[in-house]
Amino acid sequence: MVFRWAGIKQMAKNNKNLIVGLDIGTSSVKTIIASINEDNEIDFLGKGSAKSLGMKRGMVVDIHSTVQSIKKSVEEAELIAEEEIKSVYASISGNHIQSYDANGRAAISDNKEVTQDDLSSVEESAKAITLSNDQEIIHVLPKDYEIDGQDGIKVPLGMSGIAIDGRYHLVTGAKNARDNIEKCIKKCFIKPDGIVLEQLASSISVLTDDERDLGVCLVDIGGGTTDIAVYNNGSIEYTSSVSLGGDQVTNDLAQALKTSTNNAEELKIRYGCVTSVFENDDVIEVPGVGDRPARSVRKKTIDQVMSDRYQEIFTFVKEKIQQSGFEDRIPAGIVLTGGSSKTEGIEDLAEEVFHAQVRVGIPEHIYGGSEDIIKNPEYATCVGLLIYAKEKESTKFVQSDNDFQSSIKKLLKKIFYE
Repeated sequence: MVFRWAGIKQMAKNNKNLIVGLDIGTSSVKTIIASINEDNEIDFLGKGSAKSLGMKRGMVVDIHSTVQSIKKSVEEAELIAEEEIKSVYASISGNHIQSYDANGRAAISDNKEVTQDDLSSVEESAKAITLSNDQEIIHVLPKDYEIDGQDGIKVPLGMSGIAIDGRYHLVTGAKNARDNIEKCIKKCFIKPDGIVLEQLASSISVLTDDERDLGVCLVDIGGGTTDIAVYNNGSIEYTSSVSLGGDQVTNDLAQALKTSTNNAEELKIRYGCVTSVFENDDVIEVPGVGDRPARSVRKKTIDQVMSDRYQEIFTFVKEKIQQSGFEDRIPAGIVLTGGSSKTEGIEDLAEEVFHAQVRVGIPEHIYGGSEDIIKNPEYATCVGLLIYAKEKESTKFVQSDNDFQSSIKKLLKKIFYE
């Protein structure tokens, strides 16, 4: 009797290799469908985008409108990929997000070798903190471990010892915020496989290992919020958020130019530039509101309005970093990403505020897509969700594959030895 083991494994893998990232932002909802190929790489299949109508500063304020935005984005991605979306990994953000440092401790099991069960026990110990009734834990992110006094251990599995301690970064969020996001997804007849912190997803797709090891701060500038994540020694050390983003820049322009927010958004994208030197005397036609005639405005007026707001955003972010105590522990500087980081001149303005080196981070680790995805910081969160999904699904597959192999072995034993 011959079993085609590799063929069975491949069939199981093919049924599990579709992954989807759903970035539910304040300005837009983005969807990317991808697959995990035989080399364990992420292959782009399709994308969708829709204006976000039911979100405010990262939170659902209108379920019906949010559901419609998700449906439109998902349907566009499905059409391009020629695949049906059944489940997604989605993002969460907003000023309801809080973070804590926590320590856990557990005895190493009888065989004196660290197992996955031991790590789970340490993690459960770290999660034993008191939270307000409206908060729940979203992520338990390990920093490092200590075994019998030996600290700085990143991968403790298989190591020998008596007791193990773990340092963690806990991320919590409002229960109703998570519940409402999941409710919107389910109303689209889609299963939410996981809810992931937006800046965590973005950092996965744009930061390098060297930056994480040396110390770096990710600044994800979205529509309604600007999200922060500080890494040091390879681990996430601090997360926070500022309730300002690209939408505030658009609103400032609309008021200053006396035009609609839609027109202001188009002007921001087409002509926008941030700088500390306003020398451009070009004249731009600005559409009026309603039946009012268009007006002529100097481009440097647009630059001035945008620069003032971005400078304010960066100043608030800098204050958050200072409060965290990590200002002197990010020698790799600042990495900007998100849809509102594409503005011309933003790196120079940010360097003036932070007094550190700044770059705009673009998503990596996805293949086969068009240039606007691979080289566009607007998709950083969505691509990060795919990378996160790949790791989670790979873990599930290994576990299920082990269970499958165990079942087959039991079956063989029963057939031949009983």
